[in-house]
Amino acid sequence: MANALKTKPTGGSYAVGLRVLAFMLGVFFVFNALDKAAWIADSGIFEEQLRGWFEAAPPATRWYIETVAMPGVPLFARLVPVVELAAGASLILGFWTRLAATVAFVMVANLHVASGFVFDRGFLIDGTAFPVLGGLLALAIGGSRLPLSVSRQ
Repeated sequence: MANALKTKPTGGSYAVGLRVLAFMLGVFFVFNALDKAAWIADSGIFEEQLRGWFEAAPPATRWYIETVAMPGVPLFARLVPVVELAAGASLILGFWTRLAATVAFVMVANLHVASGFVFDRGFLIDGTAFPVLGGLLALAIGGSRLPLSVSRQ
């Protein structure tokens, strides 16, 4: 009877929870990529978005937009939807989960800095900001060897 009360610290339920998180974030990124697919053919859409953010941006964001984002618009407009799609598919399938989560984390953080949203109080209560970054960070740290994954890195 004493053995029946002991549990093995395998982390099985934690791994399943992280796998569900990876799947849900993957779907989120795939649909975000589909919304930005037009950026691939017309980088002006992304440039217009940046100009809109620039108008109301705090000084740190203005500097970021001027020195990093705007010079890279032709590249970033194509890179963002492709990376979102690739990261989303990777998270859904469980293929290189930690790498996909890390890349997606960096990209999402950059977009939040460029939009100036990271400096706004609303960032902490928005369902697509802090929770997405937190989920990606959790997967980047502990997303290896998850059940129902294509790869077991």
